[in-house]
Amino acid sequence: MLKRRILLQLAGAVLELSALPYPAIADDAGDIRSRLEQWTVDFNAGHADKICDLFSKEAISNYRGQPERGYAEICGLLKRSLTDPSKKFHYELDLREIIVEHDLAVVRLVWTLFITPLNVTSTEPGMDVFRREPDGKWRIIRYVAYEAPAVP
Repeated sequence: MLKRRILLQLAGAVLELSALPYPAIADDAGDIRSRLEQWTVDFNAGHADKICDLFSKEAISNYRGQPERGYAEICGLLKRSLTDPSKKFHYELDLREIIVEHDLAVVRLVWTLFITPLNVTSTEPGMDVFRREPDGKWRIIRYVAYEAPAVP
């Protein structure tokens, strides 16, 4: 009887702990990686209805030489790019590092953007700050990027 009571108390303690906010785990980096990879697929497929979900409503972007932008401006620019019939945009993702600490994460990455028919290629190193939002999804709250100088 004593063993059973101890096992029940232990099970209750485990259940209580599982209800607490959980610290970052290895799967968080995998979730962020998956979201970035899916965003790339959606962007390249022209799914304008899906591309804004990667960004928090509190997102702020800072791209060298451009004005700071909030969520509405970021999404508007992305949607206009995807619906521009005169150009085709294609991104490639080079994910360098994901550091997760509780409900925040920092991602080092390089985006390579190809624009046709202009034959323009832009290499854009940057850092994204993600936050796990109340719905459990990781979203970008800040990003800093710049175009890398062309190599002769």
